[in-house]
Amino acid sequence: MYFDTHAHLDSRRYRGETGAVLDRARRAGVDRILCVGFDLDSSRTAVRLASLHEGVYASVGIHPHVSGEVDDTDLSTLRGLAERAGVVALGEMGLDFYRDLSPRALQIEVFRRQLAIARELNLPVIIHDRDAHEEVMDLLEREARGLRVVMHCFSGDTEMAAECVRRGYLLSIAGPVTYPNSSLVEVVRSVPLDSLLIETDSPYLPPVPHRGKVNEPALVRLVAERIAAIKGISPREVGRATTQNALSVFGIGDG
Repeated sequence: MYFDTHAHLDSRRYRGETGAVLDRARRAGVDRILCVGFDLDSSRTAVRLASLHEGVYASVGIHPHVSGEVDDTDLSTLRGLAERAGVVALGEMGLDFYRDLSPRALQIEVFRRQLAIARELNLPVIIHDRDAHEEVMDLLEREARGLRVVMHCFSGDTEMAAECVRRGYLLSIAGPVTYPNSSLVEVVRSVPLDSLLIETDSPYLPPVPHRGKVNEPALVRLVAERIAAIKGISPREVGRATTQNALSVFGIGDG
């Protein structure tokens, strides 16, 4: 019923419990999970987990936080990982001008080079954007033409959301939509259901009433329920539509 399109199953917080996490997800109606890499090690783990578990897919990428540590060999390795079985997307990639853990020039360069790999391999891209809306949108406009784009854990306003929809991007909604006074309520209200995905970004950003705890894919249903309440439809309808959107954007067979 639900597809968690962004989870970090490699997290140390799940060490030794990955099987239990996946079992709880299935019992909650989450039968598909995209395990997302943020560096080479986590990307390798995502590929391995996709090979071991039915309904788990992989995305491989270099997060802006570690862009300053990346060289040509690393990007070549990433390209090789992107061609492995079970990999359905490239990312997460993008810009993070909030923490600025890597020099901004290097963030932009590694982002651009990953977009180039995605164009070569015709893979969708999963975009991390924190406090860099204008720069991310400008770069995508120039260098992501023709690519399928997922705006991970969308944090922009309704104007940015409208521009994303105009370009054909998908907006992935996570736990913050459940937080009090969340600006995402207006975003969700304004965006058509066929432009939305749901995610946990687990183990981060747990939805209400689990804030302060470890997030996990089973809780993506709470995101779906909140979207359903905002739009005045059933959670089942949200689950069905967002799963279909995910299958389509990631090119998974039954989509």
